[in-house]
Amino acid sequence: MKLLSVNLGRAKTVPYTDHPEGVTGIDKRPADGPVRVAAPGAKGVGASGLAGDTVCDTRHHGGDDQAVYAVAREDMDDWERELGRALPSGSFGENLTTTGLDVSGALIGERWRIGPDLLLEVTSGRIPCRTFQGHMGEQGWMKRFIEKAAPGAYFRVVEPGEIRAGDPVRIVHRPDHEVTVALQFRAVTIQRELLPRLLAAGGALHPEALAQARKYVARYGD
Repeated sequence: MKLLSVNLGRAKTVPYTDHPEGVTGIDKRPADGPVRVAAPGAKGVGASGLAGDTVCDTRHHGGDDQAVYAVAREDMDDWERELGRALPSGSFGENLTTTGLDVSGALIGERWRIGPDLLLEVTSGRIPCRTFQGHMGEQGWMKRFIEKAAPGAYFRVVEPGEIRAGDPVRIVHRPDHEVTVALQFRAVTIQRELLPRLLAAGGALHPEALAQARKYVARYGD
């Protein structure tokens, strides 16, 4: 289990984003050397947790609970076969491209030690947006991505540190519940009847998903 690449994005003007200035940092490329990772601050103020990475639309992206985004190379390879095109690391806008890990099968609250110092905690899956659709340029991309339910995972930074391609990834904590990233993703997209199950993840869950689950239970029960 290791990092294949650590990916950083720069602001780029595109026609397919609803950012007021028409820019996005979704097109990320592998970094050559070590990258410092730390908690960026609250959503709307903080951006990416990776030094040198750009998050343009802080209304919807970035912040402490979405500080780092990881995707399994195995899932990208599956998409390559389905789409019939190459998808280099960083193509999904991910900061970390991993190998040997079931990223979407990770538990909410699961903790990963990457390299000697960095400690991350899983918070949620990535929800596709108009910018992702435009960046990929595939017909019906958002629907296809949702149906596959392999969204990759967002993390918060528990302990900061430097990382680089090739660093080992160790799962150092797995919480005592069954709420995976894939389950959380399905619950907030196409299977809302699953929302009550998210409450088992407690405060480790992304606050927006937790609020959705609580609202659903208050209205419909569990």
